[in-house]
Amino acid sequence: MTFDGETAERLAKSFGAEAARYDRTRPTYPDELVRKIVAASPGPRVVDVGCGTGVLSRPLAAAGCDVLGVEHDERMAEFARATGVTVEVSEFETWDPAGREFDAVVAGQSWHWVGAEAGPAQVARVLRPGGVFVALWHVFGTPEPIADAFVAAYAKVAPQLPHRVGHSYAEAFESYQAGCVRTGEAFAATGAFSTAEQWRADWERTSTTAEYLDLMRTMSPMALLSAEQGTELLDDVGHAIDAIGGEITMRYSTLAVAVTRV
Repeated sequence: MTFDGETAERLAKSFGAEAARYDRTRPTYPDELVRKIVAASPGPRVVDVGCGTGVLSRPLAAAGCDVLGVEHDERMAEFARATGVTVEVSEFETWDPAGREFDAVVAGQSWHWVGAEAGPAQVARVLRPGGVFVALWHVFGTPEPIADAFVAAYAKVAPQLPHRVGHSYAEAFESYQAGCVRTGEAFAATGAFSTAEQWRADWERTSTTAEYLDLMRTMSPMALLSAEQGTELLDDVGHAIDAIGGEITMRYSTLAVAVTRV
């Protein structure tokens, strides 16, 4: 689905209204991928683009990196700062690095919000030669045990949204993998970066009914619903999870695309 600029901005900023819930419900990044970022970086200085509440910044810092978050939502930045992350508030494309140079630029679940041309140009501006850029996305599909009920709930409550929801894991994986390829190609086309590598980690996550509904409240489609629609949707999905025992296990993959500044 394509959104006009105003709607896209509303969706992008919807996360800040739920900063604490976002931080406790959104999955962190697999240790093996954090280690790959650290190993690929020629030094410790890292910029985290759209750092949000610090979900990726904190494990990188724990691994020995000197992380600076760049986040355009002050509410998310405030939360991240409270957890120990240094954050500058700005859209990444217009952020002023003030002559600073970095060893790595990372973007966890955020690069799709960055301008397709301005983003790579800004990365090239701030990365030292040999520095690495890595964008990561979590891939998951509609919870398989409740897939039919999940899609039916969205179709009933918000018929304008079903084509944004209800995708399978396989469909989601194909879409995100294609996105990684496009991202790598966009960077390579600038002439300032190497051919892209793709990284992957597979894992599972088990959630109770309450935990999954808490996660749903942070997802961008919820920002397009009225309060009444949101309540009805969560009730329907919650009843479906309760009907299978009050717990679901979801399959995840975390995909990453990495390029090196030449």
